[in-house]
Amino acid sequence: MSSKNDILSAIRRHTGKRYDMPELTLDAITYEDKITQFTDSLKAAGGQAVLMQPGDDINDIICRHFPDATRIASNLPGITCATFNPDDLDDPRKLDNTDLAVVEGHFGVAENGAVWITRGVKHKALYFISNSLVMLIDRSSIVNNMHEAYKRTENMTYDFGAFISGPSKTADIEQALVLGAHGPVGVLVVLR
Repeated sequence: MSSKNDILSAIRRHTGKRYDMPELTLDAITYEDKITQFTDSLKAAGGQAVLMQPGDDINDIICRHFPDATRIASNLPGITCATFNPDDLDDPRKLDNTDLAVVEGHFGVAENGAVWITRGVKHKALYFISNSLVMLIDRSSIVNNMHEAYKRTENMTYDFGAFISGPSKTADIEQALVLGAHGPVGVLVVLR
């Protein structure tokens, strides 16, 4: 059986002409108030953002928004409301029935309310199997648009990355909307 590197090398050898990635010079939208736009975009996607104020406690904010969560996963220091560290689990199937996961995001995108995350936990299933997801980002890290977002990811090293905006949604041709089919039902972004 061929290794992944052998397969990729074979593809490269059989590729006809190669093209450099184009330099994007599009006039992309920018926002005067990126935080307000991010909050509005996330709300339109079905999520919610909270802007922390001086003296706010992150654990109080989480508990206030998810009062019924009893199984809370986080490996972040300072998240004392977490009931377990997901990195202590050897089998990702044991993440099933997680009410809430609290994770770190790298930055937000004002244009669409998305948050860029990379694997910060042992099992990336945590991002999708939890009933609800809290993502923490620095308020100064919000970029205007996806052009800026992709530029920010260019020099990052990661084995998994995703943009998450709002709860998981899917619909069929009968126009039946289902929340949480492919990921969390609820999403909260806390802007620190």
